[in-house]
Amino acid sequence: MGGTLAVGRMRKIIGCLGLAILATAPAFAKEHPVPLDKNTDASKCIECHADKTKGKAVHSAIATGCLSCHEVRTSKTATHVKLITTTSVKLCLQCHSDKDATQATGRVHPPAIRDCVKCHDPHTSDNKNQLLKPASGADKDQNLCLSCHRVGMDVPKDGSRHAALDMGCDTCHVTHKTGSRGKREFDYHLTKDAPALCLDCHDAKDPNLSKAHHDQPFASADCLTCHDPHQSRSPKLMQAFQHGPFESKLCDSCHAPAKDGKVVLTQSNTKQLCLTCHEDKGKLIEGAKVQHPGAAGDCTDCHSPHASKWPGLPKTTPVDICLTCHSDEAEQGKKAHVHQPAFEQGCATCHEPHGGQNDHLLRAASVNALCLECHGPDTKAEKLPAEHLVAIFDGKVKLPGNYFLSTPVLPLQYGAGHPVERHPVSDVKDPNDPSKIRKAMNCLTCHQPHSSAQPGLLVKDQANSQAFCNTCHTGVMNTEAK
Repeated sequence: MGGTLAVGRMRKIIGCLGLAILATAPAFAKEHPVPLDKNTDASKCIECHADKTKGKAVHSAIATGCLSCHEVRTSKTATHVKLITTTSVKLCLQCHSDKDATQATGRVHPPAIRDCVKCHDPHTSDNKNQLLKPASGADKDQNLCLSCHRVGMDVPKDGSRHAALDMGCDTCHVTHKTGSRGKREFDYHLTKDAPALCLDCHDAKDPNLSKAHHDQPFASADCLTCHDPHQSRSPKLMQAFQHGPFESKLCDSCHAPAKDGKVVLTQSNTKQLCLTCHEDKGKLIEGAKVQHPGAAGDCTDCHSPHASKWPGLPKTTPVDICLTCHSDEAEQGKKAHVHQPAFEQGCATCHEPHGGQNDHLLRAASVNALCLECHGPDTKAEKLPAEHLVAIFDGKVKLPGNYFLSTPVLPLQYGAGHPVERHPVSDVKDPNDPSKIRKAMNCLTCHQPHSSAQPGLLVKDQANSQAFCNTCHTGVMNTEAK
């Protein structure tokens, strides 16, 4: 046992050393082609590198001298020039501390987290903000943003593309803008939220626009409820998922002509209108063993009556639509590590939104059955190629087509195998009497379902360490106790 522990510790040490070497790799400098004196000043650099001081957008740091960012190291045989910090991002943050991702609130643009020079030239550029390329153009050779994003490049044959893309991504986006998570303006780094952003270009009083909206009032509506701001597989930038009557242009099945600038429905209220087609949902809501109070209100409290970016037509996002009422869970979303299905895909991944038969409105009768729908070794999601989606829970939940590429699958056998071989993940039975349970256990024994301050979503926000294991395995492998 002692030898095994020693080997395990050694592997961890070697792994840590490897990570440390990788983390500091940028600090190693290339050999300078010309020998330099260790006291070389910036004017000497400019003799060869004058091009670094000229251009439409020159980094203000150039005026402070090359040695404000670089240092010269000499030896008997060679000269090396390196950054004064171990990584380029640390160097940038010495001046641009307002761009520090670790201090930002909400969602940060991924390259801004650790790789400033992926987008910016540190010396000079022909583009504003010293970008490597403009934020406009038809392909990645012209448009910096399209180096990572493919927005507007894969428009289906009968689809549509927003003309604003040709004006440049920065027409609508501010890359480094952050703020409260869950607010669209900050999550997507927008200059302002819709509809105000859309109305900068589109005049709500335009007769042609009014005709396209069947003379229904729309000036204060959320344009992104019905329209995709970038591209669509449908004409007129329609969202990916549309309500049947809306998609078929049967507007008069729900709407009467507008009166005094207000929407008029064909039924006395929205719920009565919805139930003319969705009677089955009404019966589910009323007859569920475990009822969802939120489902007892108007259907349009949660659903868009026209279109949505997501399956099920949620009015906002599949996450935010629930957090409007479940503010306690909204606090969970502020933790450093969130469960992807809960705060990216939506609460309805795991919970029945209209009511169900299981505690907490879970989609499965037990916690483990719920978790193993995604993480189990026998997971088999149904592929929906026409929609670029996959479905789980007998087709009731639809997820992005690439969802399972990043979902860890546990190598379980006979209810054991995580986090190490033979470790149980379900109730441990008494070997002398299998009808009795020696230790009750499920996934929630170790993990939190929504979020944690630590990786691994361990209970009580604990770190993944021997101390955590010792909460159950008292006296076993407890070196501190010995």
